[in-house]
Amino acid sequence: MNIVAIYCRLSDEDKNKANKYEDSESIQNQKKLLLDFARENKWEVYKIYCDDDYSGLDSERPGFKQLIADAEAGKFNIVLCKSQSRFTRDMELVEKYLHHKFIEWGIRFIGVTDNADTFEKGNKKSRQINGLVNEWYCEDISENIKAVFDVKRKRGEFIGSFAPYGYKKDPLNNNKLLIDEEAARVVRRIFSRYLEGFGAQQIASMLNREGIPNPTKYKELMGLNYKNPFKTEDYGLWNKTTVKRILRNETYIGNTVQAKRKKLSYKSKKMIAVSPDKWVRVENTHQPIIDKSVFFAVQQRMDGRIKSAGNGKPHLFASKVKCHDCGSTMVKVTSGKYSYLRCKLYSASYGNKMCTSHLTRLDELTDLIECKIKEHLKRYIDIPKMAERLEKELKWAYNERKYHEEIKKIKKEISEKELAIKSLYIDKIKGIIDEEQFIELNREFIKEKRKLSERQKTIQKEMELNEKTGIDYEDIVKDLIEFKELKHNMVSIMIGRIEIGEKTAEGKRIKIYWLF
Repeated sequence: MNIVAIYCRLSDEDKNKANKYEDSESIQNQKKLLLDFARENKWEVYKIYCDDDYSGLDSERPGFKQLIADAEAGKFNIVLCKSQSRFTRDMELVEKYLHHKFIEWGIRFIGVTDNADTFEKGNKKSRQINGLVNEWYCEDISENIKAVFDVKRKRGEFIGSFAPYGYKKDPLNNNKLLIDEEAARVVRRIFSRYLEGFGAQQIASMLNREGIPNPTKYKELMGLNYKNPFKTEDYGLWNKTTVKRILRNETYIGNTVQAKRKKLSYKSKKMIAVSPDKWVRVENTHQPIIDKSVFFAVQQRMDGRIKSAGNGKPHLFASKVKCHDCGSTMVKVTSGKYSYLRCKLYSASYGNKMCTSHLTRLDELTDLIECKIKEHLKRYIDIPKMAERLEKELKWAYNERKYHEEIKKIKKEISEKELAIKSLYIDKIKGIIDEEQFIELNREFIKEKRKLSERQKTIQKEMELNEKTGIDYEDIVKDLIEFKELKHNMVSIMIGRIEIGEKTAEGKRIKIYWLF
């Protein structure tokens, strides 16, 4: 007795689905065709196997895998598909199953629409040719898709499935990024804390203590259809790898960097890293979350491979203080109640005298550098000009970021309402709607347009009010110059390196190399 297994597959989701749990209409049509064929031949149907939204090159399709397992177990002796390409588009799988394993297991394969039949010996060459054509088709489709994606990348369009943490996709343009303010605040805080001297693990611990969800968990909380295949017990928690990945991401300064990884081939899901010189980088494609000066100061610190002092926070000048004589980094040592910096080469070659200690008290060096930075700032900063620039920056940050996008959106909606009113009038003239319907709908559109116009006027008034802040920006600049405590971020931005020589009759030689 012939027992048949029916297999159906569709690679693209059918828009006619009622919901994601239902089979598509095309799958239903395949089932009907194959069931009718089985009944005509008086075959008993063992089971119907389905894979919806799966490529014919994918050997990990759940329905396909179950079919193969049941075939090997001898639960049926015929596999029935609409065509050979529904079973697979991979020539290797055609040879493996149709021409080897199925023969070993005593299974006949039939493709109804393309007349593929493994019981017909003269049919083998046509099956092999069909297999090659199907594979070439997949290869061509893959190359075409890659070409389209390459064009989009070079235009600076974001083509990822999910926006990077801190951003969201523009609902009006899926290839554009908009700031997600809730997540962006966390990103700014990560950069700020790192420049203050906290390590990546210390920052991760802070975020976990405050119950802030990590980027993966945040996607799910925002209702995005994101699945994490590596979910573990600490799922939702921050770790130092995630923090470092954010600190290295150019997206936050407004750049789109893509094509960092690529598929090994169109037939494989394996991804391989692409060398940085081949990444597609387009600058200024979206609004930045982090200022470039802050971002590059962070990169400099990360490249310096600074280690913390055991409390998650390195000393103020970590990686920047060098021995004047041998060029080695000065390392921190503690003796009694004081901390010192000492030549690393001297410490490593103790007894061989490859260099001298250049021992310097850290608190005394901090006081000296603090005074030097204040002098440097007073020498090079034009207070009135800086105050004017600060005022412009703050007003831009407040007005533009808060209002510009909303006004742009309102103008677009007003234009849409005006167009809708015109279309409504045309529908009335054509007799598509009657006078009563026209009056009712027209009244609603005019009402909505009036509300949008009033909101636009309100925003413009708020912008005008914010122009008159009454703030003395020169006082702010003076306070910044006369800071009370030296911070990591200031050292990172202002100082390239500090050289310390041995003590002489004139005192200890300390030279600062400024970044500006």
